[in-house]
Amino acid sequence: MKAAVLFSTETDRLELVDDITILDPGPQEITVKIMASGVCHSDLSILNKTMPQELPAVLGHEGAGIVTAVGAGVQRVKEGDHVIIAWTAPCGFCINCSGRKRPELCSSMYTTGALTPRFRQGTTPVHGMSGTGTFSEYATIQERAAIVIDDDVPFEIAALIGCGVTTGVGAAVNCAKVTPGSSVVVFGCGGVGIAAIQGARLAGASTIVAVDVVEQKRDLALQFGATQCCSPDELEDARTELTGDGFDFAIEAIGLAKTMRMAWDAIRRGGTACIVGAGREEDKLEFSAFEVFFNEKTLVGSYYGSSDVRSDFHRFLRLWKAGQLDLEGMITRRIALEEVNSAFDAMEAGEVVRTVITF
Repeated sequence: MKAAVLFSTETDRLELVDDITILDPGPQEITVKIMASGVCHSDLSILNKTMPQELPAVLGHEGAGIVTAVGAGVQRVKEGDHVIIAWTAPCGFCINCSGRKRPELCSSMYTTGALTPRFRQGTTPVHGMSGTGTFSEYATIQERAAIVIDDDVPFEIAALIGCGVTTGVGAAVNCAKVTPGSSVVVFGCGGVGIAAIQGARLAGASTIVAVDVVEQKRDLALQFGATQCCSPDELEDARTELTGDGFDFAIEAIGLAKTMRMAWDAIRRGGTACIVGAGREEDKLEFSAFEVFFNEKTLVGSYYGSSDVRSDFHRFLRLWKAGQLDLEGMITRRIALEEVNSAFDAMEAGEVVRTVITF
C-alpha cells in the first residue's frame, strides 16, 4: 500500500512509497482503513526533531476510518465500525487511569504500542507515529486507540477530533477551566489555537484575544469566536486596554519558551497560563524566585487537552452536531496523500489552519 514515510530527520521531506505492508492485527489489535487524516503540527515536530520518534516511521496521528479486521480478544470494536484514532488512549487500570482519574497521562499505549512496528517495507520494520501512522491507506492499532462513532459523521470531521480539536478545546475547558465572563488570550491561531478559541467561547469567556504574527490567521480567528486580535507587538496595549491588570487565562499553542513566557506575563496575579504547544527539550523557560510566590499565578501543561478520549470525543461531536463547534470551517485545505510535503510547507508559511488528507 501507499504511505508517507520518514526515513531520516536529516531531511524535511517524507517519501511517498507504495511498497509498505501492514501487519495483521494481533491480540487486542485492529486494522483500520484510513479514510481521512489531519496534518498536524506535531507531525512537523517529528520532522524538525522537536519530538522523538523511532525511524523509519509512517507519520500521521490524527485520523479516522473503518475497521477492516480484528485480532484475538477484541470485544469493543467490530469489522465495519467507523472509528476515530486516538494517539494516546487510557489502559483503564494504571494509577493514572483508575487512581488519580487522569487517563490522559496513561503512558502504557506509548510503551506497548508506539515502540512496536506494525508496518514493513520488505523485511525492514517500520513504526507508526505514536503507535498509529495515519499517512497510510491502512493502520494496525491497539483496540483501545479506536473510538467508535456514528456512521453519519464525515471522516474529515472525525479526523480533526482525533487530535487538534480535542487538544485545543480540551485545553480551554478541561485544563485551564475557563470560566463564564472571564478574559482569555490565545497565542497561536493554527488548528489547535483556533480550537482553543472555540473552547473559550463555549466556556463563556467574554473577552477572547487571538495573538499571531500572521495577519490572515488573526482575521480568521475572529470567525471562530475571538473578540479581538493583535500581533505580539500589540499585545501589551491590548492587555492594558481590555483588562487593566492582565487576562484571567492564557493559552499558549505554539511551543516556544518565549511565547510561554509571554503567556505568563499576560495574565493577572492569580491568573492561569495553560501551555499546549509542544516545545523542544533544550528550550528553557525561566522565572525569578520572587515572581513565582508574589504573583500566585498558575502555570499548567495540557497534554491532549487533558481529555479522556473515551468520553470527550463524543462530547465534542455532540457540540459539533448542535452547531456549537465549527469544524467544517477549520478545514482550509483538502489534499491527496501525495501532497503531504506541500501541506507542511503551507503550515510553516502560516497559510492554513488545518489540512486534511482524504483517501
